[in-house]
Formats: sequence, C-alpha cells, structure tokens
Amino acid sequence: MNILPTKKIISLLPAATEIICALGLEKNLVGRSHECDYPEWVKSLPVCSEAKFISGSSSAQIDGQVKAILTDALSVYTVNKQQIQELDPDYIITQAQCEVCAVSLKEVEDALGDLLCKETRILSLSPGTLDDIFFDIRIIANSLGVAKAGEELLETLHERVDIIRHKLKFIEHKPTVACVEWLEPLMLSGNWIPELIGIAGGQSVLTVHGKHSPYVSWDDLKNADPEIIIVTPCGFAIDRTLKEIHILLSLPGFADMRAVKNNRFYVADGNQYFNRSGPRIVDSVEILAEIIYPKQFVFGYEGNGWIQFSV
Repeated sequence: MNILPTKKIISLLPAATEIICALGLEKNLVGRSHECDYPEWVKSLPVCSEAKFISGSSSAQIDGQVKAILTDALSVYTVNKQQIQELDPDYIITQAQCEVCAVSLKEVEDALGDLLCKETRILSLSPGTLDDIFFDIRIIANSLGVAKAGEELLETLHERVDIIRHKLKFIEHKPTVACVEWLEPLMLSGNWIPELIGIAGGQSVLTVHGKHSPYVSWDDLKNADPEIIIVTPCGFAIDRTLKEIHILLSLPGFADMRAVKNNRFYVADGNQYFNRSGPRIVDSVEILAEIIYPKQFVFGYEGNGWIQFSV
C-alpha cells in the first residue's frame, strides 16, 4: 500500500526530513523545522519551529543558554502553532531522544492540543544506536505506506556498511579515536558514534556505545591520549567549528598529544553528518573510514565532509 498523494507531512527533525525524501515522499512534505536544510530545496518549505537561544553564540554561551532554558522548559525550541494549523498535516514527525536536538514529543503534543480539526498522527523517533536509526527508517516507511521503499533503502545502507566491515576484516591494530561533540564545555560523542568508529576500524575512547554523549574533563582526554582526534560539534559545519578551534588548541598540553604530533587531528561536519540520525549516518561511517584508514578508503568526502587540521 502506498501513501495517498493528499497525505501531508510536517517534519520537525532534520534526520526525519532526509528519511522522508530518501523514501520518495518529498512531495508530501508541507512543513519543516528551522534546522531542516537537506536536500537543499526543503529550505523553501514553511518553517514550523524556532530556537529559544540566541543564534551565533559561542559554544560556552550556547551551553549556558540551553541549560538555563531547560530548567524551566522541556525543549530549547518552540513550535509555530499557527503555521501548523494552517498546514493541517496528517503526520508530524519529531523526536524524544534529546531535548537539545529538536522539538520534543511532549512539546508537540502540548502545542497541538485541540489545535487541529482532524486527527493528526505524531511519529516520534528515539535513536541511540545505528540499529535504532535503521529501525526508525523502517517505522517511518511502514507508517507512511511505503514499506518496500524502506526495505530497499535499508538494503542499500547495510551494503555500504558491510563493504567497510569486509575490507577491515583482518585489520589487527585499531587506533584509539576521540570524537569531540562540543568544545566548551568539552563533550565527546556518544550514542551511535562509538559504534560507527568501531565499524570504521577504530576504538572510541571515554564513551559507551548507546549511551548519551558525556561531558569529560580535559585531563581525562589528555590522559587517554587518543591516536586520532576528530572535532565534530553538534550542529556545527566545518567553518563554524574553525571559528572556535582555538578553544582546544589553547588547552595545556594539547600540542603534546599523539594525535597532534602525528598530524592526525581532524575537523568534520557535525551538522550534516555525525549528529544527524538519518540515511547519511552511513556517510558518516564512510567519513570515519577515510580518516582512520586513508590508504584503504577514498569515498570523496575530504574537503567537504572533513578536513585534516595542521596545528
């Protein structure tokens, strides 16, 4: 069964927007979150949410604003009730995984109330691992009546992951890797990232697969002394990260770390790849494989998805 052409979808999560488009349902999208920006054309859709914190703030300022907002609210974002009512969607897709990543399920439910004159179905995603992301793709595909398209998409994604696993099957040394998810305060990437690092032939330090991203002290990271450091802050493109890279460079002993001395210090696009739990999460695995094993993998992301940064 295919979704009816008249069914209208609002996505309040960038990853969900990408999933919908990958399933061939882009014509059903009628609204998006303020952060949905891929594919490029979705920027022309009506915006149904906005951030409560001040855009353009530094990492430390954003962290402070988010913590202050969350003491009094469930989410750092708000939904545009009037816009949603005018769009009159059949489906709204949001998430319940992280109150900092997108509009929360609770906020959507509270905002809707009796707002819509017909029953609107809310699909909420809550991924913590790669399997969870794949499961969410299947749930969305099945819920929207395009199960076959969902299975075809998943088959393609699994094949790409399996290619990397196969090529690294007999690799003995797996270098230690630290993915920095936030600069100030210092946070490392958790959730699915340790698993992606493992698939790409590395060992994630100071993080646990499937657990939320942890704040860490600089001493802990310095003592772990990973062989590779990848800076990929949540929501930051490469150029945005470079504006604050001095935060790491100025830390005591930074220049003495193995990753720095061996020129294995990188900056990657955390906004488009690592922190977006949609189909391009497999792009993130390929980026990691390129970085960790540059002689074995060349997928073409260097310069766009990641750069090597010489200190």
